[in-house]
Amino acid sequence: MKRIHYFSGVLISFFVGLHLFNHLYSILGADAHIEMMNDLRVVYRNIIAETILLFAVIIQVFSGIKLFFKKRKNVTDFFEKLQIWTGLYLAIFFFIHLSAVLSGRLILNLDTNFYFGVAGLNTFPLNLFFIPYYGLAIISFFGHISAVHSKKMKNKIIGIEPNIQSYIILIIGIILTLVIFYGLTNEFNGVEIPKEYDIMTGK
Repeated sequence: MKRIHYFSGVLISFFVGLHLFNHLYSILGADAHIEMMNDLRVVYRNIIAETILLFAVIIQVFSGIKLFFKKRKNVTDFFEKLQIWTGLYLAIFFFIHLSAVLSGRLILNLDTNFYFGVAGLNTFPLNLFFIPYYGLAIISFFGHISAVHSKKMKNKIIGIEPNIQSYIILIIGIILTLVIFYGLTNEFNGVEIPKEYDIMTGK
């Protein structure tokens, strides 16, 4: 179970890395984000890649929840606790997020692009939910990686102990979360959402 969970996690991490890079591109504006997304979709939006990714997410969700309940009473240090709790949050997030994206594409017939993703972030009072929802997802992703890193890494890097390396990964994740929100909210000024996405905000 742990090995299956690990390898499905590596695969998902590759996609999430592309996704977060795309979100960082939003600093240059919505059009730049959409243009980059269209380029990246060549890689991941095809029947083969999407099928593999879908199965990886399903495996990750169910194995993650199972491992959480198996390990939760036996964890002791900070990174062990961080690993199981971030893993649980990511499992829940992946299930909700994937369901929302597939519903948007297949039921609402929307292009699940920049505006689909940021509609809730830029609409009050929905943003009271979506800001912590997305923020915790990104931080949990880096937190999970930092926790795994603390277990797997045995060597120093430029003199930095593995434990410190793990804290650095977590801190980078928190900083990147703020930078990504800066881009996804038009420098915290809010994004004007096209009318075709009003269904996302209840307008």
